[in-house]
Amino acid sequence: MNVANKVEIKTTGTKSHKKRNLWLKIIGGIVGALVLFMGIVFIVDAISDGVEKKKIESYGQYVNVDGKKMNVLIQGSGEQTVVLLPGQGTPSPALDFKLLIDEITPNYKVVLVEPFGYGLSDKTEKERTTENIVSEVHEALQQLGLDSYILMGHSIAGLYGATYVNTYPDEVLAFVGIDSSVPNQPGMDVKLPLKSMQFLQKSGLMRLFQKVSGDAYKSLAFDEHTKEQMRLISNQVATNPTLMNELSHLGSNFKNGEKLTMPKDLPLLLFVQSNNEHNKQWIPLHEEQVKQSAQGKMIPMEGSHYLHHTKYKEIAEEFKAYMKQIQL
Repeated sequence: MNVANKVEIKTTGTKSHKKRNLWLKIIGGIVGALVLFMGIVFIVDAISDGVEKKKIESYGQYVNVDGKKMNVLIQGSGEQTVVLLPGQGTPSPALDFKLLIDEITPNYKVVLVEPFGYGLSDKTEKERTTENIVSEVHEALQQLGLDSYILMGHSIAGLYGATYVNTYPDEVLAFVGIDSSVPNQPGMDVKLPLKSMQFLQKSGLMRLFQKVSGDAYKSLAFDEHTKEQMRLISNQVATNPTLMNELSHLGSNFKNGEKLTMPKDLPLLLFVQSNNEHNKQWIPLHEEQVKQSAQGKMIPMEGSHYLHHTKYKEIAEEFKAYMKQIQL
């Protein structure tokens, strides 16, 4: 090999080495920037978490269930009682249903139950099976001395409610669903990215995403103070272990309850989203469920899954009218 070739090889090797070092520096810089960014996000989230926790205002009252505190909100003084149950993962049920509660309470007493893991209630390590959740809610009502009431619920409360009314038939006067789940609805065996959800929350990225995505409550009729409290509580409980455990049982809870039907003699009123583009069978499924009751009625409503956020006046009016018509 001549000298020229040796020089060329050496030069080429030097260039390759420099290029590799440059890429390593670039990659190292990117990794370092990401680590720094994640560190800042984590620290800001931790500080914000502590500050926000002090800003949360108490509401409702606690009852002792299974050695823990379950929060319930009681409003109104009507002769009949409406027990209200939230949908899956609703951070602050009492505030989330405030608009509807205010419309109903001139005529009814409303008892809103925040199950374990929700709102201001304690968390629990007990498995979030339908049976455990239903039993705990019932125990809370027993502590309050309630043994006759109308059960009203949103979303997943349709599944839990089907178990509830069959377990305690002598206590429930009627069931009212707000875009409530149907026990035999398909597609509920999907695997959810629970670990990813927890990572986003623990890392602080969830808070960051919420900041940049805008105000989810902006167009709704809640007052600004209520909106702020809902955001604060959401940051505290959104992916806590109790709610994550409930999500992990979603498929099995539906599987175990898929053959549940409503009692024939139980009055049944269902408010159902009419524009559900993700499930074309949504209306037919509820029509089928309504037929299970001798006094069943379905009212389609156009809106989001959270019908009580925008249709609360209509829901309250239709509910009151229905209760006057049926035979209790």
